[in-house]
Amino acid sequence: MAFLGLFSSKSKDQPPQELETLQRGLEKTKKGLFERLSRVVIGKSKVDDAVLDQLEEVLIASDVGVNTTLKIIERIERRVARDKYVHTAELQSLLREEIEALLREGANHESEVIPIDFSKKPYVVLVVGVNGVGKTTTIGKLAAQLKEAGKSVVLGAADAFRAAAVEQLTIWANRLGAEIVTGQQNSDPASVAHKTVARALEINADVCIVDTAGRLQTQKNLMNELEKIRRVMGKLIPEAPHEVILILDATTGQNGISQAKHFTDAVKCTGLVLAKLDGTAKGGVAVAIRKQIGLPVKFIGVGEGANDLSLFDPNDYVEALLEEPAVAENV
Repeated sequence: MAFLGLFSSKSKDQPPQELETLQRGLEKTKKGLFERLSRVVIGKSKVDDAVLDQLEEVLIASDVGVNTTLKIIERIERRVARDKYVHTAELQSLLREEIEALLREGANHESEVIPIDFSKKPYVVLVVGVNGVGKTTTIGKLAAQLKEAGKSVVLGAADAFRAAAVEQLTIWANRLGAEIVTGQQNSDPASVAHKTVARALEINADVCIVDTAGRLQTQKNLMNELEKIRRVMGKLIPEAPHEVILILDATTGQNGISQAKHFTDAVKCTGLVLAKLDGTAKGGVAVAIRKQIGLPVKFIGVGEGANDLSLFDPNDYVEALLEEPAVAENV
């Protein structure tokens, strides 16, 4: 199912926007990965135990995670044992195949691309995450692309504790011509969420997106508050929220695993956004999250602009990660 303008037709001459975004976002990770891989294979002709030991270190350094790395190494070991002789030149191709297989494992790819079902009006999206990960900016980007596609959007500023968050979301709403529902400072976030869904129902909006206060995954009372928000939404629309998106700051790397576990336990997250991917060499964390948590990465963010949000595709991710970096020509 195509989603708005975020999907582009594949073309050999011009890469789709989401692939270009991924390539830009993974540049730091890719550079570090290739520098380390080069050191692994230098002077070696075949993949042996020594190469695999070094490859293990390379993947862990790229924030793929220990458990996920061991799984990848195990898969490659089986390939080497089966084929008897695997040249080091084939290592990149092996990595590509095994990482993509892990990203797709147990997944229905079509349903994992954010399934905005416009027959469900309003389609309710709840956005969660800790402070500073870029929740409000991500909501603004998503709303901008929805509006560009001609869809009506209602935004809910349920981060009632931080005036700056309400102000930021209001600026996005005014810029886009989207409706926004707010409450008084320190008002009940669940009440704001309820009013937002009610307003979206009233005007028959296509999509309703609700922002929430940033919270640490260890703050039990605040995590319980998220569950309350879910309950009040469900009183108006039984299946709401249809989507619970966790925003993770990609620069935190493996720390994001703990966040994903706690938020998923608390509010049954259906997917996540890796924000600030362009600012880190830890882009391998997408593989770790998929393997350890089972949550699909649905979007990646690489900047502040509305177009700096792209759908995540496992094939594009692996292509962007393991495509050899271009070497600048001397002029």
